[in-house]
Formats: sequence, C-alpha cells, structure tokens
Amino acid sequence: METKNTEKKHITEYCDVVVVGAGHAGCEAALACARLGFNTVVFTVSVDSIALMPCNPNIGGSSKGHLVCELDALGGEMGKCIDKTFIQSKMLNKSKGPAVHSLRAQADKQNYISEMRRVLENTENLRIKQAEVTELITEDRGNSKIIRGVKTSSGAVYFAKKVILCTGVYLKARCIYGEVSEYTGPNGLRAANQLTQSLIENGITVRRFKTGTPARVDGRTIDYSEMEEQKGDDFIRPFSFTNEPQDIEREQVSCWLTYTNENTHKIIRDNIDRSPLFSGEIVGTGPRYCPSIEDKVVKFPDKERHQIFVEPEGYYTNEMYLSGMSSSLPEDVQLDMIRTMPGFSHAEIVRHAYAIEYDCIDATELNNTLEFKNIEGLYSAGQINGSSGYEEAAVQGLMAGINASLSLKGKEGLVIDRSEGYIGVLIDDLVTKETSEPYRMMTSRAEYRLLLRQDNADLRLTEKGHDVGLIDDDRYNKLIVKKDLIEKEIKRLEETIAGCNDLINDFLKKYGSAELKEGAGQSYSELIKRPELNYELLKEIDSERPELPWRVREQVNIEIKYKGYIERQKQQVEHFKKLERKKISPDIVYEDLKGLRIEAVQKLSKIRPENIGQAGRISGVSPADISVLLVYLEQMKKK
Repeated sequence: METKNTEKKHITEYCDVVVVGAGHAGCEAALACARLGFNTVVFTVSVDSIALMPCNPNIGGSSKGHLVCELDALGGEMGKCIDKTFIQSKMLNKSKGPAVHSLRAQADKQNYISEMRRVLENTENLRIKQAEVTELITEDRGNSKIIRGVKTSSGAVYFAKKVILCTGVYLKARCIYGEVSEYTGPNGLRAANQLTQSLIENGITVRRFKTGTPARVDGRTIDYSEMEEQKGDDFIRPFSFTNEPQDIEREQVSCWLTYTNENTHKIIRDNIDRSPLFSGEIVGTGPRYCPSIEDKVVKFPDKERHQIFVEPEGYYTNEMYLSGMSSSLPEDVQLDMIRTMPGFSHAEIVRHAYAIEYDCIDATELNNTLEFKNIEGLYSAGQINGSSGYEEAAVQGLMAGINASLSLKGKEGLVIDRSEGYIGVLIDDLVTKETSEPYRMMTSRAEYRLLLRQDNADLRLTEKGHDVGLIDDDRYNKLIVKKDLIEKEIKRLEETIAGCNDLINDFLKKYGSAELKEGAGQSYSELIKRPELNYELLKEIDSERPELPWRVREQVNIEIKYKGYIERQKQQVEHFKKLERKKISPDIVYEDLKGLRIEAVQKLSKIRPENIGQAGRISGVSPADISVLLVYLEQMKKK
C-alpha cells in the first residue's frame, strides 16, 4: 500500500542580506545593499505599507531637513522621492542664520509611497517579500552570537550573511484611543507579534515606547475662510543635490493655520479621565517633544491656545491632517474638541487619532555602525532603535545598509562623527546616551551646527558616498568642480579691492552701509561681511563677477559672511577630534581601574565606548572618570 509523505515542506532560500521591514529605514537599507551589489530580500507585513507615512504628511522640517540632505549626499533615496512627490515646499527659520535653515515639504502620501515602491521594485539585486519574520536564526560563538538568517510565520527559512532589523512601530503594536485597544499596527495594518520573543531569547533588551497621531478630517467639511493660509515658497529648493529648482517646479497646495481655545481645553479637561494616557492604560513612554494635545493642556494650563496646522495629505484626497493635535481621547471627545476650533464647527472625522505602543530595543547595545555588539552580522535601524520620525529612520537605514555591505566586502565600517553630520549626532546619541523616550533630532543637539548646514551636506559627505560606491563618478566629478569654483571665487573676492569712488559709495549709501573714506579701500569679501550686504547685492558693482550656479553663489556668501564663526567651530572640532582619536581597547576591564566611580564602571562596562570622546558623552561618566581613563591609557602606552 502506497503511503503519502506527510512531512511538511518549507521554503529555504539563501541571500546576502535580509532587511526586516520596508518603512523608511527598511527602504534605504535595502536599496543601499542592493545597489552595492548584494542579493537582498526585504520583508514587509504588507507590500501596501512600503514607505508608509502613517503620521505626518511631510518630509523634512527643523533639523530633519538636514538629515534628508545628508542622506541624499551619501546616495540615499528619500530626497529624490520627496522632490518628485511634494505638494508644497517651504524653508523654515529663514529669519535666522543659515545653520538652522530647514527645508520641509508637504508630501502627496500616496504618490510618495508609489514612487518609493517603484524604485524598490525596479532595483537590481532586490526582492520584496510579504511575510512576517518571526525568528532570528543565530549561532553561538562563545560569549557572543553570529546571525545566520531569519524564519517567517509560514516556516520559510532565509539564510543570510547579514540581517538588518527595521521593524518600525510594528513589534507587538497596540493602537489605543479612549476605551478602545486594538493589537494592530498603524492604519489598521497587522502587527508583528512574534519577533519580540526571539529578540529576548537572543539576549536583546526590549523596551516599550509609545507615539501617536492626530485625526484626519474631511476637507469638504472645513471652512478655510476662518483660518490663516500658509503658502509655499516661490523659490523651490530641492532636497536632492541632483535636482535644480526648475526641474521640480509645480503648482503648490496651501496649508492652513488655526488654534485651539478655552472651549477646546475645557472639553479635554472634562474628559481627561477617559484618556488612556492618564488612566494608566498606556504603559509605553511617549516623545517629550511631540506631546499629545491633552498633554499640552494639562502641562501648560496657563496657555490660552495652541497652534494647529491643517495640512493636505495629497492632491487627490480630501483628508486633512491636524498637525499639533495628536490624541488618544475617545472618538466622541475628539469630534467635540475639534469642532470648537475656527473653521471646524461642522468638521467630520475620516480617521480618528490614536496612540500606538510598540516594542523597541536599547540602542546602547549597538556599535556606532548600528551592528549589535553581541550578535555579529545583525544590524538595527529606525524606530526599533528608540528614535522617532521618518527622516531619523531613513538615515539609520542607509547607514546600516552601508555598513552591512562594507562588512560583506571585508572593509571597515563607515562612521560619521558628530563634527561631520547630523547623522553622526543622531547615531552617537542613540548608541551612547540611554534614551528613555523616543528620540527626536533637533538642531540644538548638534554642537557644530554652523558647519553642519543642510546647504553644504554634499561638500561634507558626497566624497564618502563615492568612496562607499553609492555616488557615481559623474556626480562626484561635479562636486569637485563645485568645490573648485567656490574656492576660486572666494579668493577673487578677497583680492578684489573696492576703492573710494562714487560708484562704490553710491552703492553703499543705497543699502545703508558706511561709505568708504579716501585711501581706505576694502576687499569685496570684507564688504560682504557687513550685515546689510551680501554676495548677490555686490553684483551691482562687481563687473568682473563670473556666472556661477546658485549653489556655488550660496556657499561663497555663507563662507565669507560667517568666516570668523566657522573658523572658531573648526578649532572646536580639532579638540573634539583629539579625544575621538584616543581609542579604548574593547577588552578593557573597567572594574580593575582604580579611581573610577561605581556608576562609571557600570556605564562604561555596558556601553563599551570606542574612544575617550564617546566615553565623555555617556550619562553618569564624570570629568574625573575621564581623567582616570586618560591616565590609564598613558600608562598602557608606556608598557
């Protein structure tokens, strides 16, 4: 009698890199690995969630614009994608200095998702798989482990040399508003409920964080005449250095500004006991710098109103995003409080606001390459690392993808330090400082922000992208030409003297600037340094001025105008670099160092800093502890 073979069969595949998750971190990680020549598989719980924007409909903003420009300078995709799909573009903080100028673009969410998905689907060496990854496959190596691949919920096994975790907010995700609690991911997508246990079994510390999103309102039910219109800029600056303003010109869509009021606040206060934030229903730690509206009302009782920006979600939808009104209050309370605001008396909610809890890791368990210290070949990027925001996720994904690829090539990883980019500040903060809440990038976190402007991201980082292999020769050669043009023009302006004559003095008088006296000429560069003048204005008297691209002219003006401040920051960077060059052996036993405080021993043993500079940034490590470490390093040199 013939018997049937009842043995279960599962797919077994081999690849170079597995990326778990296809959000903003996963997209950049997968693209980097595939573009660098490695057979890459990216997993997502739903192909429809690739590059999903479940919260705000914009890319960039204060400090986040810097991250996107740096990502583009290294060869990432986000800047190109938003340049193709924005519906409004605006430079923030224009009244302040160039260090804090930050580009922000409102996105057409569906177009953004479609464009990024199109790029992934048409990238060589890259495959997309819709499946839930439930288990890490690791092999013990004494006191540590090495990654071997992943297993999916169907039992399929994908063996890989490198694995990058980009799980976003999906790990054991729970959405909560009022008395409603649902174990789903954002926008009703399924959660990933099994991988957390595998992380724990592999010795990875898991924490619980929380974020939230505002309601979306039907734009047809809003009276825009009661609100302030917020238009985009006339000059549209691209995020990507590969684009010119004329390449991306299009008709822009307005945003709108309204405010909460005392009636709004009264409804919130009267129903605060129904908020899961205050009832104890939510246990995850939320972001301090992006509080819910109920948080703001409770913590700032004297504030009579709060700004609410009303932002369109795309060209072809009526959904409007209420930026500044994140909430987890019950749906009836949400509707009541929204209808108290000017322009919203007849508003209808399309999607209710909710809070979302999710599992994430302690990023201090990562090296600054974003590889786990105790699991060789396993990398982690994005919100799983305790950060918040699309842009923070994307740059981590890019760096994890680059470093996984470099490791496969047998090369040293790429680490951008705090003096080289906002990316360096972000990653260093995550892996060095124990963040107790979702981390958000801010310009104030960057010590050398005058050097780390978004306008010069290509000058700082594109050479690194070229060295890695993500920037082609043509783009790199254009950068070399740009640098040469900047240097030559600055030199010309330093050597060109404006004498005391009617042309010069009439020009100075026109712009309210002090006239030159007989025999007291000044170089054109000195004139540019005057607050009321700039490089563009000098065109009126500079007959020898060459025709230069706008990006070159911008750099010339900034480099001259802020020369003194820039030189001062460069000196500070040199001091910083000296400390970064003082390497600490990974085998050091901190318990054996006499003079270290107990807290310092514990923190240093856990984080295992790579150099003195990083050690000094660890919370709980004092200057006295650093002195002990420096003495120890000097003693070791003499042995």
